[in-house]
Amino acid sequence: MTGQEAANDTILVTTTTVFCDGNKDTGGHPRVFLKLDDHDHEAVCPYCSQVFKLDPNAKVSAAH
Repeated sequence: MTGQEAANDTILVTTTTVFCDGNKDTGGHPRVFLKLDDHDHEAVCPYCSQVFKLDPNAKVSAAH
């Protein structure tokens, strides 16, 4: 996984595309790439339900 874990287990990220391969402690899952939603800036892994949210301080260009 990429990003920094927040207190509520949501992972804050600085890019609009992230990947998730699950928690290695529980065996993981196939790696999937996720694109953050353009409106709420979140993505949810379809395998493990991990939530990724764009860090409010992230510098992301309009092209992303």
